Amino acid sequence: MVQLSSDAFAFGGELMPVEDALALVAARIPPLSETEKVSLIDADGRFLASDVIAPIDLPVFDNSAVDGYAVAHADLAASGPTVLPVGARIAAGQAASTPIAGRTAARIFTGAPMPPGTDTVFMQEDVTVREDGGVELPPGLGKGANCRPKGEDIARGSVAAPAGRRLEPRDIALLAALGITAVEVRRRPRVAVFSTGNELRDPGQTLGAAAIYDSNRFSLQVMLKRAGCEVSDLGILPDDRNTTAARLGEAAHAHDLIVTSGGVSTGEEDHVRAAITASGSMVFWRLAIKPGRPLAMGIINGVPLVGLPGNPVAVFVTFAHVLRPLVIALSGGTPAPIAAMTVISGFDYRKKAGRREYVRVSLESSEGPAIAKKYPVDGAGVLTSLTRTDGMVELPEACTNVRVGDPISFFAYSQLT
Repeated sequence: MVQLSSDAFAFGGELMPVEDALALVAARIPPLSETEKVSLIDADGRFLASDVIAPIDLPVFDNSAVDGYAVAHADLAASGPTVLPVGARIAAGQAASTPIAGRTAARIFTGAPMPPGTDTVFMQEDVTVREDGGVELPPGLGKGANCRPKGEDIARGSVAAPAGRRLEPRDIALLAALGITAVEVRRRPRVAVFSTGNELRDPGQTLGAAAIYDSNRFSLQVMLKRAGCEVSDLGILPDDRNTTAARLGEAAHAHDLIVTSGGVSTGEEDHVRAAITASGSMVFWRLAIKPGRPLAMGIINGVPLVGLPGNPVAVFVTFAHVLRPLVIALSGGTPAPIAAMTVISGFDYRKKAGRREYVRVSLESSEGPAIAKKYPVDGAGVLTSLTRTDGMVELPEACTNVRVGDPISFFAYSQLT
């Protein structure tokens, strides 16, 4: 389990830029030290604990990329077609250890090993088969055409997948092709999730007066599981300082990260900040981001705690741009910026300088870049602003005014979770 000292972070200001917060996370959150060996099928989405070295060349041997005829390029006529007899037939899976006679072609099929002495393959559709069984080969084909040389894909002893890489199906394919059956990966982070607030009820319960159903705890669990975490649902914290402090402290004993939503602002019933200060240390609690400014990060009993805002849209935004990079660092990966797509603004908008803002939009197709249309109701508590749009545009700190026709950066929701 990661254990951080109470002074592992330091920030004396009141409003921290997002990039500074991410730099703190990347620099100060060590990856989990525990590893485990898993099969390739179970390795999808896991972070490699060490480099995977190619144990063989890929391809293992020179082979044909097409169905056709293998020849030695030196046997071809300098100009005009070449006629050669066919001296062998080699299918995939059939060894080709015996050289063919000089100035002879070999019938070969895709994936079959190249006979010793051959270096070029003519595609069967480009060749004329003669009545005597020989083949007429057209001029102009370069040496090495349609041949896949040994080690062309990856050479034995080179890095097939580096430590810290999050494995995807394409990586699994490469590792399987190298004959690897299992890999060493970082243990999944164990994350405790709480919601806070006397007004919250679980779906299925009776609401009663002045109560609402909790959505944040459910969206957070799903997003954290997508990020590769083992998640513990620890329920709803009441608006009580002592209870909040006690339960957060208990959660720190069995988890690598604690995530809460709500209770981090400055109201009299916001107790998460006070609990962090009482039993740990505060790293920061306000970010220059909208929605999501009241975001607390602290340390309790050596375990990082991230207190997200209470509004569901703010939870989504701060998970994508703050919490997810932290989880990647904890898992042994290197957080990297999400690649944005450039779209054209279909709306006018004004914002304050000095904070990064995310606006929910739908995309409309057109000739050229897509046009982003702003959702008409943009409150941080409006869940349909997420379900009825395609993603968010990012308006950087220096931006104060967006006009119709301006190029802006867009992130699809599928990129953010």
